[in-house]
Amino acid sequence: MQFGIFYEHQLPRPWAEDSEHRLLKEALDQVELADRLGIDYAWEVEHHFLEEYSHSSAPEVFLAACSQRTKQIRLGHGIVLMPSNYNHPARVAERIATLDLISDGRVEWGTGASSSRNELEGFGIDPERKHLMWEESVREAAKMMVMEPYPGFQGQSFAMPARNVVPKPLQKPHPPLWLACSNRETIKIAARYGMGALTFAFIDPESASHWVETYYETFRQECDPIGRAVNPNIAIVAGFMLHEDSGEAVRRGARNFQFFGYALSHFYITGSHVPGHFDLWEDFQRNKPENYEATVGIGSPEQVRRNLEALEAAGVDQVVFVQQAGNNRHEHICESLELFAEQVMPAFKERHEAHQQRKADTLASCIERTMQRIPSLPHVARVPPMDAYPVLAAKAGLAEQPQIPADGDNIVTAIAGRG
Repeated sequence: MQFGIFYEHQLPRPWAEDSEHRLLKEALDQVELADRLGIDYAWEVEHHFLEEYSHSSAPEVFLAACSQRTKQIRLGHGIVLMPSNYNHPARVAERIATLDLISDGRVEWGTGASSSRNELEGFGIDPERKHLMWEESVREAAKMMVMEPYPGFQGQSFAMPARNVVPKPLQKPHPPLWLACSNRETIKIAARYGMGALTFAFIDPESASHWVETYYETFRQECDPIGRAVNPNIAIVAGFMLHEDSGEAVRRGARNFQFFGYALSHFYITGSHVPGHFDLWEDFQRNKPENYEATVGIGSPEQVRRNLEALEAAGVDQVVFVQQAGNNRHEHICESLELFAEQVMPAFKERHEAHQQRKADTLASCIERTMQRIPSLPHVARVPPMDAYPVLAAKAGLAEQPQIPADGDNIVTAIAGRG
């Protein structure tokens, strides 16, 4: 089993002038430390307008900074919001490829659509169409990363003409694809599309075994890849805080991890939010549950090790720790990472290679059959030349070529007015 760290960039109120600056700089320090310690993944979300819960609206910038401060840790978009109103598929393909190049091929391409009203309506997305928008964008962005040129697309959610989308990623055909999953139905969707399942439901080992069984059974029976490769993996998200004294670990981390779940529920299920005014942390303090709930990654090293062994036995491929939750302190996060790397992680590292080989052997024939279902890319006939604006003007028979603005605006109007 492998391990990751996960960033929402949570920032409960009240905010000081330097709060966001400090939050991001501390997160970069934590990723650099995790890389030195041998943690496998750093995952970064994309969210918009979700005050206090997530100040991570430009993950490509944060991950690019991480790429230059680290050597081996894989850099995961957890996730890119794929509907084209958020991010045009060509821009996703360009950004993913560029990050993959500057990180020497360490990118994981997580995808999703979000289900929060704040985000969907903020970008003019009809919730009833978001899955269609996600599917078209993921499928076409994957093609853009491999086709020269991309022949263009006329879909229900976006359209673009033939273009050669550059650069191309270092990993071929493209970085591994993941889907954000919150229930067993989305687990099945991930498996059907040949994507890794990045699960945001906080599940116990017994439940995890059922999710794992559902995922791999669906993958074997129904997989029809959305991308140009498959990525059969399950990662689950868990709270995180370690201390030799389990009680101290709970005092440091459990309440802040509760805020993570409370804030998620506020924006996605139960809340009534007034942008710029609602104090989510204060609301949490008034309504927080009386008791702490047990979580996989909060406790003493021995407790956490036992919890992770149960998930390993259930077939989970990766556990992703939510460390920067609520008001968790930077120094406590760093201490926890060091303690985890020293006392918990080594035994899992020792077993991982053998586990991967057994898994590869088990899935080999299935993956071979599945890869045959990926349709061949069409041969793209030579695309007609696309004239620059002055050439276009000359071909239109203009005696005098119009003055072309630097951005090319209004050339059609200029030509029509003289034609």
